[in-house]
Amino acid sequence: MRVPHPVPYQGSKRRLAPIIARHIPAGIQVMYEPFAGSAAMSLYAAQHGLAQRFVIGDSLDEIVNLWRGIVEQPDATAAQYRAIWVRQAQAAADYFNRVRARFNRERDPVDLLYLICRCVKNAVRFNASGEFTQSADKRRLGMHPDRMREATAAASRLLRTRVEFRQGDWLHTTSDADVDDFLYLDPPYLGTTIGRDKRYHRQLARDSLIDGLAQLRARGVRFALSYDGSTGAKHYGPPLPDHLGLTRLLIDAGRSSQATLAGRDERTIESLYLLR
Repeated sequence: MRVPHPVPYQGSKRRLAPIIARHIPAGIQVMYEPFAGSAAMSLYAAQHGLAQRFVIGDSLDEIVNLWRGIVEQPDATAAQYRAIWVRQAQAAADYFNRVRARFNRERDPVDLLYLICRCVKNAVRFNASGEFTQSADKRRLGMHPDRMREATAAASRLLRTRVEFRQGDWLHTTSDADVDDFLYLDPPYLGTTIGRDKRYHRQLARDSLIDGLAQLRARGVRFALSYDGSTGAKHYGPPLPDHLGLTRLLIDAGRSSQATLAGRDERTIESLYLLR
């Protein structure tokens, strides 16, 4: 059975999950995913029995609330999504923008789900004020409500009764992890933390990440980290420092959709860091 994928984030590790999962140790009690987004690794691990329990966290409150709704109230979440999706057929051309404005005012997580499904390349973008800013993809309408209903129901079956949801900074939401647990970390890359392309509602400075990883090592907590990489000749930051004691694997993530749209044939290579 295919792993359900109700939140189609750009950068989701859905396709890479089988590769990353090879490096998850056996006997995990709790798997933490503190930069959850699409929660692709938690869903994959739940379907393949890689952990007993899960903690899904994010610093974006609406994503955590969305996952809580998907798992605890899948039918209501799917029905609300259907109502939003269906209205676009008869609505004016600015319907997406009106839903976006409503989300920025009211912060309804199912409005956010519709925006993610319908926006350009499923690429979430926020401005410095925390407002969703990405525009609609005019070539498609977003995930069909029937598929969404199936995906939310399947995700709920996988995670219900064995998941906890947490909102906040990643070190706070994983503060109780111990040696029997495992963290999968997929933070914002360096290229979206410095420079002009600050696309997420919160960035993570490289020094803060390095300090946090050192804390995990000192506590004996096992983890895998997806971070930096390259597309074509463009590199997204230097390797993490040797003193962390990490092994860096390079994973071919396939053709870059952004480069393809620009007329270039380039592949994206992502780094996966593991404890030695």
